[in-house]
Amino acid sequence: MLRFIALFIFSAASMVVSAQTDGWSSFAKTKFDAKYNEKAAEYFLYPTFSADLKSRVGTEFSLEGYYLPIDVEGNAYIILSKFPYSQCFFCGGAGPESIAEVFFKVQPGKFEPDQYIRVKGKLKLNDADLEHGNFILEEAVLIK
Repeated sequence: MLRFIALFIFSAASMVVSAQTDGWSSFAKTKFDAKYNEKAAEYFLYPTFSADLKSRVGTEFSLEGYYLPIDVEGNAYIILSKFPYSQCFFCGGAGPESIAEVFFKVQPGKFEPDQYIRVKGKLKLNDADLEHGNFILEEAVLIK
């Protein structure tokens, strides 16, 4: 009986860890190609999303990561990163698959730089609008 309980706890913990990293690992399957943008007159990384990720558009999607104190006009959304600020896409050389924009249903208040949070919302993918990231959670809520 004790062996069964230990196996159950180990299995449950494994599922929790898997669920926590699932979002970022899904993003990591995205391929990026540098393409010249005539309007901006420079190269940008354009995504090719996996079929699995495309199938999840509009569905509930969970992510946990670090709040990045990036100044977003009007505080319309926050940037969530797989890595802390010193290692993030903007400062530390991580790839674009390591950040997501999060638009909350209701603003949950202020976050501290590098505060580790968990959110869930509806997944949206962006492959054309250079003003926004490639991975977006809409109607998001903070999970306590």
